Amino acid sequence: MTFGNRSLTVHLARGIIGTVALIAALRGYDMIGWPALLLAGVTVWAFKGCPMCWTVGLIETAAFKILRCADPRGE
Repeated sequence: MTFGNRSLTVHLARGIIGTVALIAALRGYDMIGWPALLLAGVTVWAFKGCPMCWTVGLIETAAFKILRCADPRGE
């Protein structure tokens, strides 16, 4: 699994964390300046890249759960 997680719950939690961090980074920039943009790093970590990467991971995780496939790399 490249972008997905073993659990759909974990993947959705990472999405929520990433979204909240992105909103906080953008809104906090007006108040505290560039240090708020450090939260953008949290967003990249949580999304495993960009929001599109997170979406691909969501589809990948759901497909593995629906098809009950094993990870081809054995992880």
